[in-house]
Amino acid sequence: MQILTLAPLGRRVADGFLRHIKALNRELKTVRKPLLAVALSLYWVAPGAAVEPIKIGDLNSYASLPTFAQPYRDGWQLALERLNANGGVLGRPLEVVSRDDGGNPGAAVSAATDLISGEKVSVLMGTVLSPVGLAVAETAKQRRILFLAAEPLSDAIAWSKGNRYTFRLRAGTYVQAAMLAAEAAKLPAIRWATIAPDDAYGRSAVETFKALLKDERPEVKFVTEQWPGRLKLDAGPSVRALLSAKPDAVFNVTFGQDLVNFVREGTRRGLFDKREVVSLMTGEPEWNATLKDELPEGWIVTGYPWQDIETEAHGDFSTAYRLRFLRTPRMGSVIGYVALNALAKAIETAGSLETEALIAAMRGLRMETPFGPIMFRIADQQSTMGTFVGRTTLKDRVAGMRAWRFVDGADYLPPESDVEALRPAD
Repeated sequence: MQILTLAPLGRRVADGFLRHIKALNRELKTVRKPLLAVALSLYWVAPGAAVEPIKIGDLNSYASLPTFAQPYRDGWQLALERLNANGGVLGRPLEVVSRDDGGNPGAAVSAATDLISGEKVSVLMGTVLSPVGLAVAETAKQRRILFLAAEPLSDAIAWSKGNRYTFRLRAGTYVQAAMLAAEAAKLPAIRWATIAPDDAYGRSAVETFKALLKDERPEVKFVTEQWPGRLKLDAGPSVRALLSAKPDAVFNVTFGQDLVNFVREGTRRGLFDKREVVSLMTGEPEWNATLKDELPEGWIVTGYPWQDIETEAHGDFSTAYRLRFLRTPRMGSVIGYVALNALAKAIETAGSLETEALIAAMRGLRMETPFGPIMFRIADQQSTMGTFVGRTTLKDRVAGMRAWRFVDGADYLPPESDVEALRPAD
């Protein structure tokens, strides 16, 4: 409190106070170090001597996908406040300069360029849609700036189109589809149908799920595939096509309003009656909360049962988040919180804002998160963050998960020696 009170007095007053303390220290030898420490703290926070903040550039689809992006913003804001309350990083406060990427690759590149050239940010983070994340990753490569892709799920960002400047936080489509394929292999279903957005994320998820399920169950057949445009699902024709194929089970990759439309039309037409559904991300609050009591019971999903997680690390995060924002956390909240903390730790570890030093610090970086410890692998710069697998359910008319378990991403990532061959040379 003393620092906040005296800092506005300015550098001249702080200089005078420093001289006074030094003189007093000469007379009071026994208190020299404590008093001088207080004086130096007061001196360096005076406005005339204020240090420049470390700027971090953030991009996300705040207008087009607020369901995910707003909790993500809340998450990094909580991390920012906590980090700065603890002294910032390298003795400097952090500042996040945020831009809306418009959910569009071109707009994202323009926003990223402005952050780099105009705002002079030291690193970039964020994005949710895979095409946007891939575009920003290419910009990071061209401009030689570190980019932490927080949410994009397409594995191209870590593998076939990966580059030394881009790291990915969230478990990608391969890991999540592999988790679900392991559960699907336990079902008696033989005839499968799929529905997924026709983009890098959807194609990758379906391709992985099909390949891994057939590895476990060679007798499985995929009888139809539906590929609506992302967030452009015409649910009637898609559901009719799925029904006409008479599948035993359905693999669903839709999200957002597409998921809502799919559930409503599928329920109305009886698509889910006596038929298993395996669904990517449908256990996450941002995607199932809008369904409320329309949420189908018993789908096998990846998700985030925040209200039931009892670990100390998650309890600390969840309590702080709810007190700060007066609402419950979502998956995006965790991603935003961990993303900024990861960059802060990398900067602290590197002791520098120089890009190559930051890359070296991020490779192999280990840290604690609300989900437990993670590590950024060296070979593909992918984190080992996991997720939760279980079945959908309603608890007091609130969408949630039951019979869930946490699955470590490290258990489903391919060996680093395998993915090295997938990535372009640095």
